[in-house]
Amino acid sequence: CLLKMVKGNIIVPEEILSFCCNGLQGSTSPPRAGEPGEREEAAGAMASPSAARNPTEVQMSQLVLPCHTNHRGELSTGQLLKWIDTAACLSAERHAGCPCVTASMDDIYFEHTISVGQVVNIKAKVNRAFNSSMEVGIQVSYEDLCSGKHCSICKAYATFVAQGPLGSKVRLQPLTPQTEEEKIEYSIAAERRRMRLVHKDTLKDLLTRSPQETELETRDGSGAVPAEKTRVESVELVLPPHANHQGNTFGGQIMAWMENVATIAASRLCHAHPTLRAIEMFHFRGPSQVGDRLVLKAIVNNSFKNRLVPVAGVPIPPSPRPPAPSSLLSGSMEVGVSAEAYGQEMSVSRRHINSAFMTFVVLDQEGHPRTLPMVAPEPGDGERRYREASARKKIRLDRKYVVSCKQTEVPLSVPWDQSNKVYLSYNNVSALKMLVAKANWALAREKEKVRMYTLEEDKFLSFRIEMSVCIAASRAFSLLSNLRRRHEWDSHYVSAELVQKVDDDDMIYHVVSQKLGHENKPQDFVILASRRKPCSKGDPYVVAFRSVTLPTHPARAEFTRGETLCSGFCIWPESEEMSKVAYYNQAMPGYLNYVTTNVAGLSSDICSTFEACEKFLLKNKEDLISRLQDF
Repeated sequence: CLLKMVKGNIIVPEEILSFCCNGLQGSTSPPRAGEPGEREEAAGAMASPSAARNPTEVQMSQLVLPCHTNHRGELSTGQLLKWIDTAACLSAERHAGCPCVTASMDDIYFEHTISVGQVVNIKAKVNRAFNSSMEVGIQVSYEDLCSGKHCSICKAYATFVAQGPLGSKVRLQPLTPQTEEEKIEYSIAAERRRMRLVHKDTLKDLLTRSPQETELETRDGSGAVPAEKTRVESVELVLPPHANHQGNTFGGQIMAWMENVATIAASRLCHAHPTLRAIEMFHFRGPSQVGDRLVLKAIVNNSFKNRLVPVAGVPIPPSPRPPAPSSLLSGSMEVGVSAEAYGQEMSVSRRHINSAFMTFVVLDQEGHPRTLPMVAPEPGDGERRYREASARKKIRLDRKYVVSCKQTEVPLSVPWDQSNKVYLSYNNVSALKMLVAKANWALAREKEKVRMYTLEEDKFLSFRIEMSVCIAASRAFSLLSNLRRRHEWDSHYVSAELVQKVDDDDMIYHVVSQKLGHENKPQDFVILASRRKPCSKGDPYVVAFRSVTLPTHPARAEFTRGETLCSGFCIWPESEEMSKVAYYNQAMPGYLNYVTTNVAGLSSDICSTFEACEKFLLKNKEDLISRLQDF
């Protein structure tokens, strides 16, 4: 009755009324019609309702009210996480047709803060469905109602699991992407899934191989703050408003509680109000229900200097500011936070629900990071957390740089090491898959069975050469992924030496090609070759190539060092003994001769090379098993 009175006497937006009724569950609303002359000012703004809508797409708009904000009048990150989780869950359930729970969330980097009175626009849609899990992509932007400005806040990827009666798994229907953007996200979702599965192993590997990079820096610090002083513990009782329609606690609600205690821990180190900048990839270990008590613990693991990271030999400009005192660090801090659940007050055993690592900064009036005290870890577990935080920072920077950069912003030869090997492999394969999913390929020439297509985009001129070959796709995949045999069919290759076998799917080669250019010297390349078998039916076999930098193989005077950003093979099965083989290349200056020759006329060199490739495949398809012993 009170709500009817309010609605009858005051003009209140339906979103606010819905929020008041539904509480933490957020509100969704149909898209409004665009005003004349209205335009989208930044990526991340809501799509026009006239555009074709993905059936799994959910749009949510929330007006930021004072009850949603912190002391600075900015939207609480915990509240934003609840809205993100709600929108993503609705999208997942729209595809699954049954209840879904949050399984994991990838790294989230918050680019801007949102002020009271602004509108948060969230768009979520399912990128790909696997067996019982699916990846949901989320775009968040804010809208200033006074100026009409739109600005991107963050982009996130969440994994949801469909649940049937009594928590049983539900087999999901496959998703069919329609637009170019959807095809790209669909294809790369398999790579992101692979990266999530090896995330923990990457940290363990770095700590094992490179302990010197994570040594304690506070041994000589005289003004360090004991980490124990930042410790926070809090308990929350899960009530019905905190749970979804299944009675399970909202994943977003748990994240909001975790963000709250993490903020308190960070404040105890810096004696100021910190700003959350990033959340590390995390996984939910199990559910909690209404009536559970959640124990949330947080502690500052480490604080870091705000250093510039050198990339590909680019010099770092000297800092105009004098160095900070040894007891102060200008930059960020990592806070570790965990959530455990138990059912009754006297219960001894607790269920581990989630652990997360959050990166905070303290900003001055100009928006620059302030200096932070050093952290003195406690012996034992504290020192372990300190070292792991340093390793996570290195991995996080590598991942953000390699994975988040636009393809045109990634240097050709990125230094390869243990901390970024997973993400370079991801970038290598995803870049090729993005190229494959591009539209507007134009047929340049067709000669017998060989077809060549070109694609002009930005500063790149991309090529696609394809043909059908009478060979099983798996056999063609094994033959073409071995660069040491490429000289048997590609006359431009002189030799290819296997420098390092990273794992079963990734290998680094030193390749020498024919003489090229005015210097009349052979070209050499250091190439990362990444192989992927199909993730599901309809996916191709993939062999991706990109240049990397190895300290053991610097540029030498007798060679002209060449580089490739994106090239490789995709192989689609057409039948048990027939495959479509396609080679892709983003042509870069100084790459192989047959790519940089007469593009418009499709030089016969390209056709003859690909015809030689077909002969090589046909010749070797029967004795592949014996050949594989040399791979």
